Amino acid sequence: MAIISILNQKGGVGKTTLSIHLTHALQLQGANAVLVDSDPQGSTRDWLAINENPIVPVVSVDRPTTEINLIERDIKSIAQQKDFIIVDGAPRHYEIMVAVLKASDCVIIPIQPSPVDVWATLDLIELVKQRVEATNGKLKAAFVITLAMKGTTLGPDILKAVSRFDFPVFKTSITRRVIYPKVANNGTTVLDQDPKGEAAKEIKSFTNEVLDLLGEKSQNNAIQV
Repeated sequence: MAIISILNQKGGVGKTTLSIHLTHALQLQGANAVLVDSDPQGSTRDWLAINENPIVPVVSVDRPTTEINLIERDIKSIAQQKDFIIVDGAPRHYEIMVAVLKASDCVIIPIQPSPVDVWATLDLIELVKQRVEATNGKLKAAFVITLAMKGTTLGPDILKAVSRFDFPVFKTSITRRVIYPKVANNGTTVLDQDPKGEAAKEIKSFTNEVLDLLGEKSQNNAIQV
């Protein structure tokens, strides 16, 4: 069992897109995966509620301010008898982010390909570093570049900005593509609408890198891209 959180205090960096697609990709591989929405705005629930039968199961753990300390307990309770729990982090909500971080085995930090976005994430990065030290390295963490422009490569500025931290940057970047908002409007994923398309290849490759970070990837469960 592994609890994977997609965290960034900024909104609009693709947390919900990554969370839903990662959960569904793991399900398609036969894993018992559940998506947890920690965002009081409920973007994940809105996406999945479009279909009468949501493509992935979703559970809400956002709580009133007085009960935020129970979020870690809730997530770990949901994780029982599951292979993977994917948590969609809440932007602009420090207390919820900290609670989710404490429950996590792995943290994926989505950032746009700009040094400014890295700088805006410094508070979260520091929290993750502290948690890695507190768990003696058991907590795994990595950056993933999102909303990248098609056909571009990472520039030296962004590489320099992330190189000062100990976390790896996934080789897979998630490109800004029209299909992502389209599938959100349909309550589905790119894996359903165009399973052999470029966006689906990105998601499959991203999922493999997450499994590799966790030490879970093998020839048996690696997704063919």
